[in-house]
Amino acid sequence: MDIQLARTFLEIVSTRSFVRAADRLNVSQTAVSARMHSLESQLGRKLFIRNKSGATLTPAGEEFLRFAPTLVQLWQRACHQVAVPAGRRALLSMGAELSLWNPLILNWLLWMKRSAPEIALRTEVSVPDDLMKQVAAGILDIAVMYRPQNLPGLQIEELLNEKLVLVTTGGEEQLKEAEYVYVDWGPVFSARHDSSFPNRTTPGLYVGLGPLGLSYILKCGGSGYFRKRTAQPYLRTGQLKLVRGAPEFTYPVYAVYPGDGNSGLLEPALAALRGVASRETDEWPIEVAPQEKTSESTAVIPISQATRSRPARAKGSMRATNRKSRSYK
Repeated sequence: MDIQLARTFLEIVSTRSFVRAADRLNVSQTAVSARMHSLESQLGRKLFIRNKSGATLTPAGEEFLRFAPTLVQLWQRACHQVAVPAGRRALLSMGAELSLWNPLILNWLLWMKRSAPEIALRTEVSVPDDLMKQVAAGILDIAVMYRPQNLPGLQIEELLNEKLVLVTTGGEEQLKEAEYVYVDWGPVFSARHDSSFPNRTTPGLYVGLGPLGLSYILKCGGSGYFRKRTAQPYLRTGQLKLVRGAPEFTYPVYAVYPGDGNSGLLEPALAALRGVASRETDEWPIEVAPQEKTSESTAVIPISQATRSRPARAKGSMRATNRKSRSYK
């Protein structure tokens, strides 16, 4: 099938109009209509209902929409594979969540450049659901994420176990609900957070992305849970302070890849990921900084009784019980 037909179909779905799709594709409306007539003839089903308000999908169109993006992505991957640059033996596609690109995946790219220069790389940032679909469909060779799904035929390997710690830009006033930034680190974190802070029900700000929340409190002040590794530079300079007595939560990072993938291509990439992950550490001395010390020391403030509704759990009690590598075939 001409892949241009699938692209045109997706453009009509996006714009809900044959006319607007033609404008985006820089072709005539007649060409768009002809392409859809050809696609409908090949599938043997009508895909769109056209009316004055635009174009809506038929039940057959809704069904084809499940496959059209994958068709286009697979075609793009095939084009990239065929057009591997001179001097490279193969192309590897890697995807990751936004918050994992710096420094983990950036360091992986540098490692791959040194250790496997014969492999060309294609990278992208996406959300977990899309990453899982692309790995399952063979569009991505590896995806790096926090909460992978257990899908048949995919291997899930734990790379590292990050910590989420409570930090603040100021004193105890920054721990009040009005100044608290709640970051959605997923359902496991939410359950543990609610258990530890049952009275904290109305945060001043709710965000779905850790880097956004961290940037916000650095500019506007406040407190919240963030990855300790990401917060370290600001803890060292005194821009952030650890809240002593607050529970820490584990947040593992996983690599997901096909169990029957090309081992000659996957193994160098996985070895680089493991190497980078082994160098990622958030264990460094924490000290209470007296007034006369410089800002290079890390300040630690006690959590207030208003915030701490129960004794802090022992360090490590939240550690995930996942095995380092699990196979779901």
